[in-house]
Amino acid sequence: MAQTTPLLNLIALNADEMRSLVQELGWPRYRTNQILRWLYQHRVLDIETMTNLSKADRARLQDVATIHRMVSPSPAVASDGTVKFVWNLEDGLAVETVLIPEGRRRTLCLSSQVGCTLDCGFCLTAEMGLKRSLRAHEIVGQVLNAQAYLPEGEHLTSLVFMGMGEPLVNFEPLAEAIQRLTNIEWGLGFSPRRITVSTAGWIPRFPDVRRLGVNLAISLNATTNEQRARLMPAVNGRYDLSGLLEACRHYTQFSERPLTFEYVLLAGVNDSLDDARRLVSVLYGIRCKVNLIPFNEFPGSMFRRPAPDVIETFQRIVRNKGLDVFLRKSRGDDVLGACGQLGRSASEVLNRTTTNKKRNLPLYAQP
Repeated sequence: MAQTTPLLNLIALNADEMRSLVQELGWPRYRTNQILRWLYQHRVLDIETMTNLSKADRARLQDVATIHRMVSPSPAVASDGTVKFVWNLEDGLAVETVLIPEGRRRTLCLSSQVGCTLDCGFCLTAEMGLKRSLRAHEIVGQVLNAQAYLPEGEHLTSLVFMGMGEPLVNFEPLAEAIQRLTNIEWGLGFSPRRITVSTAGWIPRFPDVRRLGVNLAISLNATTNEQRARLMPAVNGRYDLSGLLEACRHYTQFSERPLTFEYVLLAGVNDSLDDARRLVSVLYGIRCKVNLIPFNEFPGSMFRRPAPDVIETFQRIVRNKGLDVFLRKSRGDDVLGACGQLGRSASEVLNRTTTNKKRNLPLYAQP
């Protein structure tokens, strides 16, 4: 029996690969942008709906290609309206994405890896370890699927890479995904100003992020090197606090955009009056704002959320010293969808997949 060549997944092809496919099919070059527009601007799932291609061309394309996006069971909806999706990947792994509605804004918190390569002690995702990095189309697929979930007339307004994984360790797929997200001619047309990439401090990629034109957020969480080494040992072992702050100062010298520093407040660990004063001191001279994130508790964690009066006092000290400081509300914590809580549902999918493979049973039907 002749071996069947697997169909290409059109959504997995970058623009250059799509041009090559169009050339192989003997079609004019403008056909490339036509197909890309169908995928990203019209978000089609069926080649047959590409109506500006002739029936013969659609049939020819279906002979060699298909469109396959990630699938998800019913999302978990929190009491505050936050929505957590668990996307099932083709290899049996899963990744989580969180949609945060607030007034007229719709913010999507995106993942860049299945699990994480880092071991930050206050983050549930770190307990998974790193399973693998996401590919560009898997990153963009989160956006396409979340937009499809929204009612007609509602649109995503901001994208933040603050979900599972360290984005800058997976930089090339991240950059390719952002290219598709921001392309105006055939892509999704997001303004780079509406996209924020958060990093635990992977310094070598800072210049590359600046060239992408998106916002950069730094997960800081400590005011001394010893403190950061305990909380974030993997990244601080490579790039310690003094090196990180120096890189941040250099970054703002060549970027028109200020940095955002994220600071997770942990009761009795980094929430003292001295910590607040040191935070002002270490950020002196850096154009920035600070987002305070009271720890979102999850089962099995040794850390606790500070009392409201401690949080208020910390914020007041930082603000009185002249820094722009904001308190991030916890959203979706009752479905483990808040900052630092992602990973438990994805781990459960992985465990069930492994069990079912042993039983030789399919876990999810493919579309």
